[in-house]
Amino acid sequence: MGTALVYHEDMMVSRLLWDDPECRIECPERLAAALDGLRQYGLEQRCLRLVAREASEEELGLVHSPEYVALVQRTQALSKEELQVLSGQYDAVYFHPSTFHCARLAAGAALQLVDAVLTGATHNGLALVRPPGHHSQRAAANGFCVFNNVAIAAEHAKRKHGLHRILIVDWDVHHGQGIQYIFEDDPSVLYFSWHRYEHGHFWPFLQESNVDAVGRGQGRGFTVNLPWNQFDPELVLVSAGFDSAIGDPEGQMRATPECFAHLTQLLQVLANGRVCAVLEGGYHLESLAKSVCMMVQALLGDPVPPLSGPMVPCRSALESIHSVRMTQAPYWMSLQKQDVATVLSPGSHSPDGTLATLLPGGPTCEAAATTLSSFLDPLHLCPIPPIRTAVALTVPDATLPLPPGVLCQEGSAPREETEAWARLYRSLAQDEALDALGKLLYLFDRILDGQVSSGITATPASAAEAILDVAIRRALCHRAQRLFCVALGQLDWPPDLADDGRILWLNIGGKEAVASSMFHISTPLPRTTGGFLSCVLGLVLPLAYGFQPDLVLVALGPAHGLQNPHAALLAAMLRGPAGGRVLALTGEECTPQLASTLARVLHGEAPPNLGPFLMASPEDIQALLHLRAQLEPRWKMLQVAGEALGSGGSEPAAQSQPTARPFPAAPPGPPFWVA
Repeated sequence: MGTALVYHEDMMVSRLLWDDPECRIECPERLAAALDGLRQYGLEQRCLRLVAREASEEELGLVHSPEYVALVQRTQALSKEELQVLSGQYDAVYFHPSTFHCARLAAGAALQLVDAVLTGATHNGLALVRPPGHHSQRAAANGFCVFNNVAIAAEHAKRKHGLHRILIVDWDVHHGQGIQYIFEDDPSVLYFSWHRYEHGHFWPFLQESNVDAVGRGQGRGFTVNLPWNQFDPELVLVSAGFDSAIGDPEGQMRATPECFAHLTQLLQVLANGRVCAVLEGGYHLESLAKSVCMMVQALLGDPVPPLSGPMVPCRSALESIHSVRMTQAPYWMSLQKQDVATVLSPGSHSPDGTLATLLPGGPTCEAAATTLSSFLDPLHLCPIPPIRTAVALTVPDATLPLPPGVLCQEGSAPREETEAWARLYRSLAQDEALDALGKLLYLFDRILDGQVSSGITATPASAAEAILDVAIRRALCHRAQRLFCVALGQLDWPPDLADDGRILWLNIGGKEAVASSMFHISTPLPRTTGGFLSCVLGLVLPLAYGFQPDLVLVALGPAHGLQNPHAALLAAMLRGPAGGRVLALTGEECTPQLASTLARVLHGEAPPNLGPFLMASPEDIQALLHLRAQLEPRWKMLQVAGEALGSGGSEPAAQSQPTARPFPAAPPGPPFWVA
C-alpha cells in the first residue's frame, strides 16, 4: 500500500518559445523544484514511484472532442511562428512541439494514479504533472491547461471501475471552470472549488465562478460546495494548485505550506483514504516545493506541523461561506434549518480591508516578502519521531492486529516514580491500576520528549479519572503550554486544577450543553452519525485549531458510548491541530479491535466508514448553537464552524425550492453508540 508518486521527466521538455509575460511562469522548473524538494527531504524514496504513461486518444476522448484532440496533435509539426499564432487564439496558453506528448503524459499520470489506488496497489498518491488541466474545456485549451487531467481521471474511474460518487476538491487559487463545465449536469461528481473571485475581477473573470453556479439538470447542487459528509464519496480527486501559497506571483495570497498538509489530512478521512492529487498551478518555485513536500508528508501519514499565527477568520471568508451555505441549502438537507445569523458577527471584520482567506492576513506583497523566508525555512518540515505510534497495554497481546511500524510498548516508568504519583489517589493503590499508571507515565514521557508521536494506553475503569488527572498534571510539569483534553463518558474536571487557560477541557457526554468557563465545556453525546459529525466539525475541530495545543488527550471513560469508527474519526481529526501528538486513554473495555483501529488512524491510516448517515437531531443542533453563542467571543474559529453544523433535516425543503439531496437510508434501530 502506501503513497504513489507518478511523474515523467519528459513533462519538463515543453517550454515557452517566445516572450510572453503572462505565460512565462508556467515553466519546466516548477516540476524540477517539486522533485528536488521531495528528494532533499527523503520523501520520494518513501513513495511507490510510478513512471507516467501517455493517455490514449480514446481516454482523452472521455471529456474532449475528437476535433480538439486532433488539433493539439497537429502542434507537433508546427513551426514556432505557427505555434505562437495558434496559442494566441486561446486565453493564457502556449504550445510547443512537445506539448501533445507532455499533455498526454499528464493525463496518463492521473489515470495511472487512479488505477493504482482503486486496484489496491497503493492507498493514495500524487501525480506531479505539467501542463496543468483544470481550466481545459471540451474543445479548448485555457489557462496553461491543455487536457483536463482530473476530469479525465474522474470519468475513467466511473467507466472502468464502476464508481458512482466522486468528490473533486480544487484548491487552486483560480476557479477550475473546465471541470465545472464538464460535470455541471452530472450528479455522480461533486465538484468543490475554493478559489479567489473578487466579485468577478480575478481571472478567469467568470460569473459562473460565483457561489450561485450550482450545476444544471440532474447535476444541480453538485457544483462547488460543502456537504461532503452526506455525499460519502468513493474516491477523492484533488486539483492540487499551490498558487494561493505565500509568495506566489499569481495568487498573491498567504497560505503557508502547512495549510496544504492540513487540507490533505482532513480529506483523508473520506473515501477510506483513497485520495488522488494531481498538480495544477503554483509558480513560486520554493513555495511550490515546500507545499508539495507538506502534502506528500500528509499522504504518507506523517504528523503535520501545527498551523501558525492567530486563528481568527476574516469577514470576507465568513461572508463567502455564508453565501455558499445559503445557495446550496435547497439541495442538501444537512445545510437546512439552522440559524446562521450570528456567523457574521461585528467582531469578525478584517482590519486591513483586503481580500481575506481563512488564514491570517491578506495578500499584501510587502508583508509576504518580509515573512516568506521564515515560512519557507527548511526546518519547517515536521521531523518524524523515531516511533510514530505506540500502544501500551497492561497485559501485552501478541495477537493484537497492529499495522507495521506501530510499537507494542512493554516498558514502564520506574517503580518509585509511579508509586509517588499513586500515593495521591486512593484508586491507584491496586496493582492493576499501578501497572497501568507506570505504562502511561513511560509512554507519556516519550511523547513529550519527541521520541513517540502518538500513543494508546488502557486504564482500569475504577482508576480512569485518577490516571487522566495524573496525565494532565504530568504534561503541565513537563512545561506543556496548552493541553486539549477531550473526555468522553463519565469523566469530570480534575479537582484542584487551576482554570488558567493552559487546559482546554471538553466533555462529550455531559447532561447538558454548558460552558462553565471559556476553557471548561460540556455537551451531551449526539444521538446520530450526523449529530456526531456536526459536533466534531462544528465544535471539536474549531476549538482545537483555535487553542493550538501542544498535546491532545482523548479519554474514553466509563460508558463513553462511542462505536469504534466514531472514536477513530475523532482521534484522526485531532492529529492535525497538535502536530500529531495525541494520546488516547481507553478504559478496560478497550477491545483488541478498538486498540487496533485507534492505532491505525493515529499511524496515519483512514478511519473506517461511519455507516448509514442519520441527520443530527434538533436537540443536538440546538446544543451546539447554544455553546457557540457562549464561546464565540473567545473562540473565533467557531464563527466558521457555524456554517459546518448539520441540521435537524426532519422537514423537506420548501415546495418552491429544488428537492433536497437524498442520502442512503438508515435502517431502523438504536442510535449509533453502544452501551
